[in-house]
Amino acid sequence: MNQASQIDEETQQKFHELQVLENNIQNLLIQKQTSSMEFGEASNALDEVRKSKNTIYKMIGSIMVVVDKESTIKELEEKKKILELRAESVSKQEKTFETKAHNLQQEIKKLLETKSPTENKK
Repeated sequence: MNQASQIDEETQQKFHELQVLENNIQNLLIQKQTSSMEFGEASNALDEVRKSKNTIYKMIGSIMVVVDKESTIKELEEKKKILELRAESVSKQEKTFETKAHNLQQEIKKLLETKSPTENKK
């Protein structure tokens, strides 16, 4: 009976770890989606700035100011690079968490399978 309680506690702990991993994966997916949207916005802005022959304006707080076209292009290119790196990092973390979650699911499955025959013998 003590062994069954220990398995229950162990299984519960594994379920908890799995829930934490799944929450982390969900948070990463949200980050990935946000980064993707920001990347799209930065790409569109960069295209528009490059095409523009007029004065370039930028919002700073609640006011618009005139900005240098070349420095704005550099700033947007840098932002795109940072967002690409962030997306790569998030994807790596996502893969790592998914692998851990899969392994944990297999462990839980084994624990439940080994527990089930023991209970049937009683």
